[in-house]
Amino acid sequence: MEPITIGAALTLEHVPTYRDWLIEGERDLEIQDYHQTELLLGDWSDHVAKVKTALDGFTGRLGIHGPFWNAPIDSNDPEFRPLITKRFMTGVEICAALGATQMVVHSPFKTWDHFNSFNYPPRTKGRSARSEHIEKVHGVLGGVVRRAEQEGVTLVIENIEDIDPRARRELAESFDSPNVRVSIDTGHAHYAHGATGAPPVDYFVADAGAQLAHVHLQDADGYADRHWAPGQGTILWHSVFKALAQLPHMGTETAPHLVLELRDASDISAAMTYLEGQGLAR
Repeated sequence: MEPITIGAALTLEHVPTYRDWLIEGERDLEIQDYHQTELLLGDWSDHVAKVKTALDGFTGRLGIHGPFWNAPIDSNDPEFRPLITKRFMTGVEICAALGATQMVVHSPFKTWDHFNSFNYPPRTKGRSARSEHIEKVHGVLGGVVRRAEQEGVTLVIENIEDIDPRARRELAESFDSPNVRVSIDTGHAHYAHGATGAPPVDYFVADAGAQLAHVHLQDADGYADRHWAPGQGTILWHSVFKALAQLPHMGTETAPHLVLELRDASDISAAMTYLEGQGLAR
């Protein structure tokens, strides 16, 4: 198995520190500032200009982390839903201005949903709880997806509390659009595995298959969302990278963006030392 090239998820503050590393390796980069409500509601154009200046010479693949604070993509509240849609439209506009081709959005599937899916009957006879849940997401993101298609931006849906990896894949597929795909956060999957009985991380990768377009690489202990450097927790990284290597599109232009998403950006060096030492990444 050949080592896989990985990049990082960074705020603008940390981009200058890792700029040369990113450029020399043609690594994937995710800018994380754009989930901040105050930035999304203000004049974000100045921030975009600063990012573009900091990334002068960067030729790797670029994405952003989209909104998630108080912006559930499964809201069916008629008063709040247009505001949430507008928030994600802003995210797509930022991608277009920045030249980013991906935006991470958070999964709507909660632990409660999983354990209570048969406890409350669907509102419409003959429907399933999941199909009604998916319909709510379309109510929020339908127009956003159409705008993303126009701008060449792909929305990638990241697991948060997800127990069943199929649910998020089916949600992505329900849009019937190449601009909606799946994201995996390894630490979130490991938390769900340890705390709620979800499958292990490599199962999440295998289930996503060709739908997988983005991965947050972070280590954890199976109890909480740690965002440690790989090697500091208990994720079985060889199984994760083996599953990644077996994806049908790995090594092609559509291979998933792979980025370290660490609580402390200074841990990137330790993460790379570990992954390179294991022959997994470069």
